[in-house]
Amino acid sequence: MEISNKILQLLGIPFTALLSVLFGLLLISFPIGMYVVFETAIGGDINYEYPLTHLNIFAGTDWHQSYADVGVGDAFVVLWVFYLAIFVVATLGPKSGFLKTLSSIISFGKYDVGLNYMIGVTKWFSILIFISALINFVQEGFGIEIIPPATDNDLIQFFYVSLAPLVEEFVFRVLLTGIPFFALYASKSSVRYFVGCLWNPANLNTYGAKKAVFLIVFVGFLFGFAHIAFEDSWSGGKFAQATASGIILGWVYLRYGFVTSLLIHWTTNYVVFSYVGLLSQINSISIHDAFSHPLMSSLEILFLVSGIFSICILIAQRFLSTKEKAL
Repeated sequence: MEISNKILQLLGIPFTALLSVLFGLLLISFPIGMYVVFETAIGGDINYEYPLTHLNIFAGTDWHQSYADVGVGDAFVVLWVFYLAIFVVATLGPKSGFLKTLSSIISFGKYDVGLNYMIGVTKWFSILIFISALINFVQEGFGIEIIPPATDNDLIQFFYVSLAPLVEEFVFRVLLTGIPFFALYASKSSVRYFVGCLWNPANLNTYGAKKAVFLIVFVGFLFGFAHIAFEDSWSGGKFAQATASGIILGWVYLRYGFVTSLLIHWTTNYVVFSYVGLLSQINSISIHDAFSHPLMSSLEILFLVSGIFSICILIAQRFLSTKEKAL
């Protein structure tokens, strides 16, 4: 047992350092996003006062192109405040604070992600990025490219990528995964228990259940298909990457709850775009070119290294746990 803890403590030093840096990047993205939306010309010929009802998401409804005193900036602030609140919840709980949990990893070699949501967010986000990069690398070897959907305006795109995590996690995790989980594994039927299980399916006894794994994989494929199914969607090369992301998010939702899966999705969307948007405006380059900026390349390397360490931690935990049981 002592040897196992020593090994995990040794791995924990660079691991916690990387997670701390990721946490800092997530935190700094909040003011960066606000600055990009309200203090730059990212919208070109429109700004944050652009009427919300003029967006294409309202096309086909009575609200589309109607007068509204609510602008894109107003809606963005609402989303921003919501994510900030969830970020605080993730940093402080559910059982221990982020820094205290990091300290226990270094001091005692304890890697209980369930103690703190933010540990799960930073750890599994880096794993998701590593898996996505690996899929992209393999596909490019076969000449399969991932082409993003065409966008008319960067400000509107930033709003959409900020809104998407909340909408998609509610649909694919809560509705399509959480409710079936409850129907399959619930032990009682009170409203409070129902809401609690949707918030965190770990309240259900689903461990080792093949039906739970099948459901996560099935919804993951639906998640992947949804990214390429429409006329203005990603290219077909996005399917494998989005499916893998959907499966990871589904697994995270099952083990650690809605807070963790939502913030991982938010990080891949809002956080990344906030840095790209800032680089685009500072250097007067397109969003597409900003993704190739040296800073973004450095961040990608950081994410990949963090992902490698996170996977090594998972393997080490599994190996050492199996070895201890055998002894």
